[in-house]
Amino acid sequence: MRHLVTAALLLAGIVHLLPVAGVLGGPRLAALYGVQVADPNLDLLLRHRAVLFALLGLLLCAAAFRPVLQAPALIAGLASLVSFLSLAALGGGLNPQLSRVFAVDVAALAVLGAGGIAWLRNPA
Repeated sequence: MRHLVTAALLLAGIVHLLPVAGVLGGPRLAALYGVQVADPNLDLLLRHRAVLFALLGLLLCAAAFRPVLQAPALIAGLASLVSFLSLAALGGGLNPQLSRVFAVDVAALAVLGAGGIAWLRNPA
């Protein structure tokens, strides 16, 4: 069970680290999300979002090896995934890039959910 928790946290961490390239701005954001960001304020917000995802990804990866961090990391990771998936499902009309993000997040939710269940059965 311990290995499942570790693997789930690492995988979710990697998923949350992937958008860090968005911190570079315009062209990277367009490649990641299929959106053109002409407004500098929106560019700033999306770049900041990339930093926040990197921080969450680092927490998830660290928690894979630091049991004391596992509960908060699982909660934060699950909240991140569920919130995006819920908003995307309610909004609909996703472009191809966001549809890919949605699919990856569904898989990450399944993996992190399994890791969370394993952790609940044998908490650190």
